[in-house]
Amino acid sequence: MVDEYESYIVQDEHEYTDEEMHALIDDTITDFDDGDLVTGTVVQVERDEVLLDIGYKSEGVIPARELSIRKDANPADIVAIGDEIEALVLQKEDKDGRLILSKKRAAYERAWNDIEKKFEDGENVEGEVIEVVKGGLILDIGLRGFLPASLVDLRRVKDLHMFLGDRLEARVIEMDRNRNNVVLSRRVVLEEDRKQERQEILNKLVKGMILPGTVSSIVDFGAFVDLGGIDGLVHISELSWSHVNHPSEVVSVGDKVEVQVLDVDLSRERISLGLKQTQDDPWKQLVKEFEIGNITDGRVTKLVPFGAFVEIGNNVEGLVHISEMARGHVEKPEDVVAVGDEIKVKIMDVDLERRRISLSIRSANEELGLPDAVPADDEDDEGVEAVETDAVEAEDATDEVADEATDEVADEATEEVAEDATDEDVEAVETDAVEAEEATDEVAEGDDA
Repeated sequence: MVDEYESYIVQDEHEYTDEEMHALIDDTITDFDDGDLVTGTVVQVERDEVLLDIGYKSEGVIPARELSIRKDANPADIVAIGDEIEALVLQKEDKDGRLILSKKRAAYERAWNDIEKKFEDGENVEGEVIEVVKGGLILDIGLRGFLPASLVDLRRVKDLHMFLGDRLEARVIEMDRNRNNVVLSRRVVLEEDRKQERQEILNKLVKGMILPGTVSSIVDFGAFVDLGGIDGLVHISELSWSHVNHPSEVVSVGDKVEVQVLDVDLSRERISLGLKQTQDDPWKQLVKEFEIGNITDGRVTKLVPFGAFVEIGNNVEGLVHISEMARGHVEKPEDVVAVGDEIKVKIMDVDLERRRISLSIRSANEELGLPDAVPADDEDDEGVEAVETDAVEAEDATDEVADEATDEVADEATEEVAEDATDEDVEAVETDAVEAEEATDEVAEGDDA
C-alpha cells in the first residue's frame, strides 16, 4: 500500500525548464516603462541615494538629487525606511544595470496638474520659500515656483532673505510646461485683501475723527499716512501751524502720528488728513495778550499791493490794510512805510478761526495825536467811511480768493499724488499756487482802485 503523503510529494514534484522558471519569475515582477509612475517601499537610506522596493528584480535607486526640488537636501530628512512613496522611472537599466527612479519628478507630475487647475480657476497656491535667487524667490508648491521680486509685496522689498523659510500665499500668473516655468504673484493677493480692507476702512471714516497712523512716504507737497490698510494725504499746509518749506521738516518716513480726518471722497477713495489739527495752535495762545483796541509796537515785515504785514509779537503778524494807513488817500503802501520800519498800530480785530489780525496805523496816530503820513482834507472826511467799506470788501474778496485757491491747489495735489505724481505734476501744482497768489493780488488792487 502506498503512503498517501508520499504519493502527494511525488505528485507535486516537477522539474521546470529554464524557460518555465523565467516565466514564473517574470509573472511576479512589475511591468513598467521609462516615464511610468511606480509605488514602492523605502528599504535603505544612504547619504547619496535611497533604495526603493517596487517589486522589480532589483531595488530601484533614487539619487539624492532626485529626492526633492530643494537643493542639497539630506535624504534622511525626506524619507525613512518603511515609507511608501511614489517615483517616476527615469531609466530601467543604466550602464551598471540599475533601475533609476526619481521621487521629485513624480511629485512634479502630480503637482503640475493640481497647479494647472488652480491657475485656470484663479485660485491661490501656498508654499515655503526655499531659495533666494537673482530677481526673486523660489517657492516649494510641489514644484519650483518663481516669485519675482517686484511681485513679492505691495512695495519693493530691499532684502528678500527676510522671507526665507516663510510660507507665502500667491497666485499663479504664468505657466509654461515646455520650459517647466511657473511664475507667481503675491502682490495680486495682497492687493485684493487691501482693496477689501480699504473699503471697510472708508465706510467707517467720519470727518473730524482722530486716528493713529504711520508716515509711509513723503512728497514735495505733503506726506502720506498709512491708517492701517489705506493711505491718506496730509497736505503740506496741514502739517504744522507754522510755515513749512518741505514736509521733511516736520515728519519722517516711519513716524507714528495722530491725524484728523478732514475729508473723505468715497467715489475716488481719497482721504484728506490734517496733522496740525491734533496739536495746540500756538498762534491762538500768543494772540491772547493782544486785545482789540490796544495800541502796540510793530515792525513792518512785508509790503503787498493792498497793505503791509506788521509783526506785533513773536511769530504773530497782522495786516494793515492800505485804507488803514492814513486818513488821506494812499496810492501805494511804500508811500507810508518800508520793510523794517518800527511803527505804532492799533488792534482793530482778531479772528481766531481764520488766524487773522487787522491793524490800523491811522487809528493809532489819531489816538496818540501823531501826524498822518498822508493827511486828509476836511472835504475828504465824508469819503472816509466809503473807503473803509471798500477796504473791508476788498479784504473779504482777497480772503475768499486765497481760500479757494488754496483748496483748489490742495485738491489737485491730492489727486495727482494719489496717481503716482511725477516731477511735472509737482511743478504744475506749484504753478497753480503762484497763479492763485497773483489772482489774490489782482483782486486786492482792483478793490483799492
